[in-house]
Amino acid sequence: MLIEHDQRMRVVAQAGNREEALERAATEKPDVIILDLLLGDDDGLAFLPELCQASPDSRVLVLTGVQNPDAHRRAIRRGAMGIVLKDHAADQLLKAIMKVYEGEVWIERSMMGSMIQEFTKPTMPDPEAAKIESLTDREREVIALVGEGLKNKQVGERLFISETTVTHHLSSVFSKLDVSDRLELIIYAFRHGLAKIPK
Repeated sequence: MLIEHDQRMRVVAQAGNREEALERAATEKPDVIILDLLLGDDDGLAFLPELCQASPDSRVLVLTGVQNPDAHRRAIRRGAMGIVLKDHAADQLLKAIMKVYEGEVWIERSMMGSMIQEFTKPTMPDPEAAKIESLTDREREVIALVGEGLKNKQVGERLFISETTVTHHLSSVFSKLDVSDRLELIIYAFRHGLAKIPK
C-alpha cells in the first residue's frame, strides 16, 4: 500500500515464500526487489544469491526487524544493495528504494557504525601498511570522499575530474587494497584511517 501510493513506483509482484520469490523475480524482473529476511518459513538470507541470479538486473533491498550486524554484512556480501529496519519511518523505506534504484548502496549511518565497529580497532603493526603506502595522493582523496558517501559523479565534481577518471582511480584502489566492492572499500578505509567514520 505504501509503494502503490507513491506515483514514482508500482508493485509488479508479491511473494510469500522462496519458490514464489524466485519465480516472480525471473518472470517480472523488477527494478527493485524488497526482501524480508523472514519470508514465511524460508530464510531470505539463505536464498538471496539465487534471487539475484534469477533476475540479475534487479537490485535487492533487504527489509528486516532484526538489528544483527553480522546478518546485515552477510546480506550485502550476498548481493543486497541495502538494508532497511522495519521499525523506521515509512518515508525511509521509500527513500531507500529510490536510492537503490539509482544504483547506490543504502546503509543508514547508525547501522554502518555497528557493522564496522569490529573493524575499527587499531592493529599494530598494520599488515596492510605496504598496500596503503602504494596509494597515490589522488587515490587517497577519492577514498576519503567515497567514505563520506559520495557517488562517482559527486567525487569527480569535488576533485574537478571526470566521472570516468574517478572510476579508473577506484579500479586501481580496489586492486591495490584487494577489496572487491565499494562496501569493502568503505570498511577498509574506516579501519585504516583513510576515511572518517560518520558521526
